Amino acid sequence: MHNSYDTIVIGAGAMGSAAAFYLAKRGQRVLLLEQFEIDHRKGSSYGYSRIIRYSYDHPEYVDLMKDTFPLWFALEDELGETLYHQTGGIDFGPADDKSLRDTIKAVEMSGISHELLSADEARKRFPQFCFAGDFQVLCQPDSGFVAASSAVRGHIQLARRHGAIVLDRTPVEDIRVAPQSVDVNAGGESYSAGGLIVAAGSWAKTLLRRTGLELPLRLLRCQLNFMAPADMGPFESERCPVWIAHVSERFSESVYGIPSHEGSGFKIAFHSGPPVSRLEYIDYEPDASNVESLRPFMRAHIPGIASAPARESRICLYTQTPDEHFIIDRHPEHQHVAIGAGFSGHGFKFSTMVGKMLADIALDGHTPHNDCLFKISRFLD
Repeated sequence: MHNSYDTIVIGAGAMGSAAAFYLAKRGQRVLLLEQFEIDHRKGSSYGYSRIIRYSYDHPEYVDLMKDTFPLWFALEDELGETLYHQTGGIDFGPADDKSLRDTIKAVEMSGISHELLSADEARKRFPQFCFAGDFQVLCQPDSGFVAASSAVRGHIQLARRHGAIVLDRTPVEDIRVAPQSVDVNAGGESYSAGGLIVAAGSWAKTLLRRTGLELPLRLLRCQLNFMAPADMGPFESERCPVWIAHVSERFSESVYGIPSHEGSGFKIAFHSGPPVSRLEYIDYEPDASNVESLRPFMRAHIPGIASAPARESRICLYTQTPDEHFIIDRHPEHQHVAIGAGFSGHGFKFSTMVGKMLADIALDGHTPHNDCLFKISRFLD
């Protein structure tokens, strides 16, 4: 195997796998490096499902989603596999909640189909949920979930089909950036390329330090829980929407969930978790207390799962920027190095688009898609 490539991609999670696919599809000689096994559980890309939705509190994300859905459909066609499962989705919370109001405003501005329901109307439509009298409910029929692990494996399968070399269990030991090339030491070997994409999730901050760039990325240890009520019927994906509860003032944090699909259990989680200081010391053992902390919310708003046991719980690492917007940009000092970072909590739905954007930036120096929110310059003096 030769050790010289057009582009090296570090990180084979949601974004890196997609970037490798789009690069290879454009005829690039691509090397994709992953420090763990493909579809591992240590980061933020593994799992049954991630929410996909138009409903956002920023119109830029709504517009980007309009470009993203067609890419998912094209990916499904090329794979011959279903990745997007449409369930419809609801955002709910106090009518005066800022994030809910901003979401409704962005959806109204976008022109996408939606309904606004009162608490009484929503209770009749969605009997699994209880909505307080002062709640408003936004319904958007295109929402659903993406099969997360299947999407990662699918991007990698197609990248290989287009000629990419994929090496897992190959941790990066060093990065050296020259004026028009990069050298990467990984797994005891040295690889060179004309360009580099760093899409390493929670490990991006440490890797980018080797290129002289310090990014304000924070890591959070979040827990996903999959509940198993005695009667799962009302909570199956055929009958239940994906949902986001804008209730941070009443329950300390927003809560979200995804219906059960093919035995996954009913997913519920806080949109946050405790900070992580050292990656090597992360405890991946789930906490029973996390489930118990969610039970007051369940009793108030989803009583059918309030006393159910968790079929499974799993740790998921969040990597976020201070403003929770992504980073999709070129390195400020090395124009042949592209960076994708800070996606956790709401990035997976865009992963196939982010891969295309990173490939665009790596090969063309820019992307035709709106990346105004995602520039590194907002964090530089």
